[in-house]
Amino acid sequence: MNGIAMPSDAFCMWTIYDHPKDYPTAFIARKFLIGRGTATPTTTMLASPDLEDLREAMQRMGLTCLTRMPDDDAAIVETWI
Repeated sequence: MNGIAMPSDAFCMWTIYDHPKDYPTAFIARKFLIGRGTATPTTTMLASPDLEDLREAMQRMGLTCLTRMPDDDAAIVETWI
């Protein structure tokens, strides 16, 4: 799992970003491992110039979309669990 020890009660989530600073030419979906009180980023990510491509990838994984929260970073589009 990308060299990260994953507790048995952890799960993954994906956050989609709108052209973040480190990838200014694409939408990026980054995978995080979620445990008790922690969200650990992994090295796994998807990139596309088209937001709908990433949404379709999330749906194919059987994930559910959560809309962004008002306090989220402005680059966050949505999160999938």
